[in-house]
Amino acid sequence: MKQPAKSPRGKSADKRKTRAELNMEGRDRQRQKKRKGLSSGNRSNPDAQQSAGKRSGKQAADPRLGSKTPVPLVAAGPVAAKPALKPREAAPALSARDELDALENNPRLDALLDRLENGEKLATDDQAWLDSTLDRIEVLMEKLGIDLDDGSAAEDPEAEEDMYRLLKGN
Repeated sequence: MKQPAKSPRGKSADKRKTRAELNMEGRDRQRQKKRKGLSSGNRSNPDAQQSAGKRSGKQAADPRLGSKTPVPLVAAGPVAAKPALKPREAAPALSARDELDALENNPRLDALLDRLENGEKLATDDQAWLDSTLDRIEVLMEKLGIDLDDGSAAEDPEAEEDMYRLLKGN
């Protein structure tokens, strides 16, 4: 059997709050809690800005806007000099004869021509380099007056075409 609830010692039973009173106090505390802080939309509220402007005599500046001081687009004073770059020393220009000798003795050119003679297919960048190098050799030979014709090409025109086809890689 349950014992009846005893009143706490030293306190009388009539000072106790009822459940309804406790609920009301809790609601009041919640309302007070909700009212903390500033009102929403304070910056964009035009009424508050107008009333503040009328009181001070001068309109308050919009805090969202930055500085209104003009910024010069072109430097007005002495401009810091950029460090002068040393001009690249150009390689001494080779004579046409020296350049032709250098191109003919190029190991890459020899290797690519050997691969072509063996019937291999060259990569596009290798083929492009080979074509440009052979064109340069041809120009230099014409400039120096060197003829590709050594007499044998005049006898057999097909041999000349085969030679060019081999050199061009087509």
